Amino acid sequence: MTHGDESSGTNSPPVSPRRGIRRGIYLVPSAFTIGNILCGFYAVIGAVKGFQQLDSPEIAAGFFDNASKAIGIAVLLDGLDGRIARMTNATSEFGVELDSIADVLTFGIAPAVLSYTWIFGALPGTERLAWGVCFFFLICGALRLARFNVTARAPRFTAAGSTPKLDKRSFVGLPIPAAAGVIAAVVHFVPEPLQSYPAETARIFSWGVLGCIGALALLMVSTIRYTSFKNVGPRSNKPFVTLPLLSLLVVGIWFYSQWVLLLIAGLYAGHGPLLKIVGLIARLRPQSAADTAAGEQLKR
Repeated sequence: MTHGDESSGTNSPPVSPRRGIRRGIYLVPSAFTIGNILCGFYAVIGAVKGFQQLDSPEIAAGFFDNASKAIGIAVLLDGLDGRIARMTNATSEFGVELDSIADVLTFGIAPAVLSYTWIFGALPGTERLAWGVCFFFLICGALRLARFNVTARAPRFTAAGSTPKLDKRSFVGLPIPAAAGVIAAVVHFVPEPLQSYPAETARIFSWGVLGCIGALALLMVSTIRYTSFKNVGPRSNKPFVTLPLLSLLVVGIWFYSQWVLLLIAGLYAGHGPLLKIVGLIARLRPQSAADTAAGEQLKR
């Protein structure tokens, strides 16, 4: 005789293997998100340990470099969890909320702490300014995530007004993982704490890094559009182009990670404003041509 659930007193129906697999699929994206949180926590601990070893620049550089690598791995995990959720149709409200919390930690708090500890001491008397700039980066990242969540839940409608239409080809504002990736790439390129450099060099680098952090913060809350690359991958209509390029990218990162990651992060962060400028120029050209033609007609 088969016994059912003791609390209900009735026989429970057998769980279908497919149903169990389906439940397991929903855990896969969340597992990547948990890995994202782990990388963020590791990066914060690494930054704190590097700060404790500022008197030993070589030891501190190792901690700072490991922290930047953890943020870089988190960027990869953040991209994979969303793709896997869409490919397996395993998206859920729980996953969306968990992903937002993970992004605040890994791409907001972790790079802000890493930046502050890495810069600390290079500009004597300006520690409060560095603290404020790093906090400004964090709050702009949180605002960027809040705006993304709101717009994702309130899609635009087509002209007919019947079906929702989301622009999946671009993001509004610099995504916070990309902003954190720029900071991680810079620290990975020069992991030694800035105070270990000569005074003049440290001063120039510190002001440059603080300006870069402030610019990244403003780009996150801006309305500049950035390519999402959601249509790029093995399932795209040009796999024979994307797959070889991805292979070259992996090889480049493996052997020349400092240069390649800095180049990729810088190009992505800069391509949004560049496209904005190109669009403004393209809009002004037809207007100037029309004004020239009108002027010629008046002369006649």
